Amino acid sequence: MTRSNKPVLHLPRTLLLAVATILLGFLAFVFVAYAINLMQFPFDYDQGEGFELIDTIMFSRGEFPFRDSDVYPFYASNYPPLYHVIAAPFVPLAGSAYWYGRLLGFLATLIAAAAISYAVYRAGRNRWIALLAGLAFLASNTIYHVGPLFRQHMMMVMFETLAVILLAGVNEVANRTRRRWILLLGVLLLLAAGYTKQLAAFTVVAVFAWLFIRQPRRAVVWGIGFGVAAAGIFVWLNFATNGEWWRNVIAANINRYNLDQTIGLYRLWFSLHGLLIVPAALLVIYELYFDRISIYSAWFVVAIGVGAASGQWGAGDSYFATAIAAMCILSGIFAARTLRGEWAFSANYVSRALIFPLRRLAPVLLGAGAVGIPLIYLLYGAAVFHMPTQGALFGDLARVLNLRPNTDYAFYDSAGRIAGGYADIGHFTTQADIDAGWRIVDQVRSADGEVMSEDAGFSLMAGRQPVGNPTQLLNLWMNGLLDSSALIDMINAREFGLIIFRGQLYPVDVLQAIAANYERYETIQMNGFEYLLLRPRRP
Repeated sequence: MTRSNKPVLHLPRTLLLAVATILLGFLAFVFVAYAINLMQFPFDYDQGEGFELIDTIMFSRGEFPFRDSDVYPFYASNYPPLYHVIAAPFVPLAGSAYWYGRLLGFLATLIAAAAISYAVYRAGRNRWIALLAGLAFLASNTIYHVGPLFRQHMMMVMFETLAVILLAGVNEVANRTRRRWILLLGVLLLLAAGYTKQLAAFTVVAVFAWLFIRQPRRAVVWGIGFGVAAAGIFVWLNFATNGEWWRNVIAANINRYNLDQTIGLYRLWFSLHGLLIVPAALLVIYELYFDRISIYSAWFVVAIGVGAASGQWGAGDSYFATAIAAMCILSGIFAARTLRGEWAFSANYVSRALIFPLRRLAPVLLGAGAVGIPLIYLLYGAAVFHMPTQGALFGDLARVLNLRPNTDYAFYDSAGRIAGGYADIGHFTTQADIDAGWRIVDQVRSADGEVMSEDAGFSLMAGRQPVGNPTQLLNLWMNGLLDSSALIDMINAREFGLIIFRGQLYPVDVLQAIAANYERYETIQMNGFEYLLLRPRRP
């Protein structure tokens, strides 16, 4: 770029950066508002949150949730413990509540976004692009949806992101003691990610593969240490739970696979994030041919592969969250380098064929990049745009923008619902939803006999023993690991005074027994779902 072009391009670039920041900043505001709304909602929002709460309560009592599901209360968890252990200290202070688990997910998402901004600034030295990279992470539909939930996924992504960023420059640290401390902390963060959720194993593979490429001996030594620590915890958990850790967390998670769901979710991921995926991929290619492969590139490539697991029963768009974090870092570094004109191409067959013939166009290309980079972030914000369409602020804005809900709720989501496994969440809850939830709790309190519900929160709020974890029972059943005879005997004996369906997620033989012995007597709508209340059939 020539000097004469800089003043001409500076104003439009600044204006576009400002508009992109306002748009992505607004989406961050929506994210915060959504999180605050969910923290005030006292029931399950995403199916399964109540069972995460049960895990947390059990850990607060010094108990393991990895149990024998064949016997009463037919409950077990299929997730590693760390997220619930971190949340457990809240239980003595706040009791059976959802807000603190959602707060932890919200904070983990913000920390991951801040870490992404730091990584981009450290590599690109551009504060504005660093800010946009972090905001782009929060703006993603996937991150927005799952971030404030009482689920462990975003805490896993936080640990992964922190580990990768910490280790990114470890090989350049000259001081041996400092380098060892960095490696130790990075390995501990990877260990924390893995014992938050199993998917972090892919990030572990990416990190140690990159370390091996750069420093084979160091990678082997620290890899052995990591393996010993991870295996030691694994063996201890399996011994302490009489093998239920293996049965519930490993064996039960080999679920049926739907290729169409996987393809649909890849399409959804690219249609929403393609404007940042492309520059991220270009940086990977640049490093492959003209520089050294960075840990971010290795992480991004492996994380994309994680999406292949999104077709499993129980999986969904959240499986792309790690790839989105890596994408935001790489695209941010690409953007910062472009604005600073810091591209260097060594002479090889690729540069001779594709790059060197374009040298005369370099000023034009750099000028286009100066305007194109902020435009990419602006268009990305438009691609992932989502917001409520009701309320004092959002309703007026929706009318100005002529936005109408494209979901089953008063919510506009650019993702729509075009793929199986895409969670229909993100909308705000209402007072009517809360009132409906308490109506169901009243039914639970007055039930004559045991209560079995696909949302555990109703039993928790009524002070009753939650019975069964439907999705985990189904996981076990599909893998031939469940003997449901004791549960079916209780159903046949009509020992349950009330059964509550939200999605009929129990094993097939359990559903058949319920159908033979129970009948629906009321339907209550809450949070967009129909809750079916069943009682024993009359003679």
